[in-house]
Amino acid sequence: MAKRFDHSTGPTQRQLRAGENIRHVLVEILRRGDVRDPALVDKSITVGEVRMSPDLKHANVFVAALGLEDAHEIAAALNRASRFLRGVCGRVLESKFTPDLKFLADTSYDSAFKMNELFNHPKVRADLIKPKDED
Repeated sequence: MAKRFDHSTGPTQRQLRAGENIRHVLVEILRRGDVRDPALVDKSITVGEVRMSPDLKHANVFVAALGLEDAHEIAAALNRASRFLRGVCGRVLESKFTPDLKFLADTSYDSAFKMNELFNHPKVRADLIKPKDED
C-alpha cells in the first residue's frame, strides 16, 4: 500500500534541511550582490524562510527588505531573477534536483512592528502594568 503524506504534521526534517541549505546559498548570493536588477541594487534583503514542497522540487522563499523598502517590489525583482538564482543554487548545492524558486514578500516583520506599537500604546500599557498594592 502506498505511503501517504500527512500535511497536518508539518514539514519533514528533509524539507527543513533542504530549505535551510537553499536559504544559506541565497543569502550569500544576495550578500555578494550578484543579482544586477536595478530594483535590488544597494538593498539589504533578508531571507526569512524557505518552505520546500514534499518532493523538494518547489521552494517558496520569504524575503523582506530592511528599512523602508517595499517587500513586494523586492519579491517581484527576485522573481524576475529566479532562473539565474536557481542556476547558481544548482551549482552550489549537492542535491538531485534544484527546486523552482518562488519569492514572496515576508510581512511577518510588519505584523511584529504593529504588535509592538499596540503594546506600547498608553491604554494598553496601563492594563499590562500591575499596581503595586496587588502583590
